[in-house]
Amino acid sequence: MSKLEIHQIPVLSDNYVYLFRDPDSGQVGVVDPAVAGPVLDKLKELGWTLTHIINTHHHPDHTGANLELKEKTGCTIVGAKNDAARIPGIDIKIEDGDIFEFGGATAKVFEVPGHTVGHIAYWFAESEALFCGDTLFALGCGRLFEGTPAQMWKSIGKFRNLPDSTRVYCAHEYTEANGRFAVSVDPKNDALKKRFARIVEMRRNKQPTVPSTLGEEKATNPFMRADDPVLASELHLSGADPVEVFAETRRRKDSF
Repeated sequence: MSKLEIHQIPVLSDNYVYLFRDPDSGQVGVVDPAVAGPVLDKLKELGWTLTHIINTHHHPDHTGANLELKEKTGCTIVGAKNDAARIPGIDIKIEDGDIFEFGGATAKVFEVPGHTVGHIAYWFAESEALFCGDTLFALGCGRLFEGTPAQMWKSIGKFRNLPDSTRVYCAHEYTEANGRFAVSVDPKNDALKKRFARIVEMRRNKQPTVPSTLGEEKATNPFMRADDPVLASELHLSGADPVEVFAETRRRKDSF
């Protein structure tokens, strides 16, 4: 089992695309390429040849460069079996529980509906890397465009079972805005307040706040803590089902 070399590429206004290489095989993947230019530039800089596109979901800011990159490199496109019709150029169709082999590295595939009904995530255990698209963000989660609060809470629950050291390679730099909201619904969380202060300083210095770790998210992200009695109390939902707490948290975020 080998560990991936991972590079973060900022694109558009706030997207992150991830380029990674398996040192054993030399295979190179890119996660959710929104646009081709920055990916091709980074490949040239590193001297790498793209072999795979790894998609988490169908939105154009995650699949927009699929066909151009495939045409220019001959790469293979990997995506969700149950959403294959909306993944441009898909070649390999995967589903929940599958093990995706990438040279000497392997990823466990999770179906994580909520943001979209066909969203998936990839966990490379040896690399301590979770590519989660728009399901989980640093201090936030994706809007529920197609799924339900119950689906999203269950999806996030799959991530809560992974090791705290896992790095969360989410797809957007939303952390400062997410943190401002998180503090508003969880004002007694000292770990959150300290983290938010660091985030504000990082953004002031134009530093990325991503990746975070699952340990940080479990302690400070309200969307991972819908079963925490303290958060429920702050939302005036003491004793409520976690799905209800999650739904209320998401509702407030949508209008924050």
